[in-house]
Amino acid sequence: MYDHVLYQNTRRAPAIMKMNAIRSRRRLHPWPVRIMHWTNAVAMVVLIGSGWGIYDDSVIIHGVYFPKAIRLGSWAAESLLWHFAAMWLLVANGGAYLVYGVATGRLRERLLPIRPSDIVQTVRDTLRLKLAHEDLTTYNAVQKILYIVAILAGISQVVSGLAIWKPVQFSGLVALLGGFQGARLVHFAGMAVLAGFLAIHVVLALLVPRTLWAMLTGGPVRQPALPAVAREAAR
Repeated sequence: MYDHVLYQNTRRAPAIMKMNAIRSRRRLHPWPVRIMHWTNAVAMVVLIGSGWGIYDDSVIIHGVYFPKAIRLGSWAAESLLWHFAAMWLLVANGGAYLVYGVATGRLRERLLPIRPSDIVQTVRDTLRLKLAHEDLTTYNAVQKILYIVAILAGISQVVSGLAIWKPVQFSGLVALLGGFQGARLVHFAGMAVLAGFLAIHVVLALLVPRTLWAMLTGGPVRQPALPAVAREAAR
């Protein structure tokens, strides 16, 4: 009986090894990541454009208005409809992105660790216009910080947005943010951070088109990491 089981396992071993190899040779950006990335991008653009329309109806900074050409919605009520539609899309899709990133370890792998020495070196390289991305699989320290700031700004937008939308129901949250006007200021600041992040993101994608193409196609296939024993033997 034991010999029969051993024989069956031996026959299945090549197939199991092949399946494990296929699973480990995943693309840089799996299809769920690509779908959620572009959905987030669309939702953020709609939120920012419609937010400018809402802002112009009741400005926060005196004398600061956004041109009609870049606003989404011909008047405040229409901008609000766009804003709410994109809000629910971003909350659902952004939440799915965070859950996926934590569950698969992708966020930890891509965004951590961040060492002070890496930040200094990346800033030096940037000042010297060394923007080439030879290794698409790794973010530099500044990129990691930008992505973390964008995620935190997105969370702050949801929190402050709830306070603005339902100030009575979320009165405690409104008070925590310094009142209704304080919640608006936090929301406006978060919008500015996300708009700046998008602008930098687009510029870098245009400067290094391979990164944009990788997010469209999935990018290169990542080779499985060698076990510790194999890495020691290869030295």
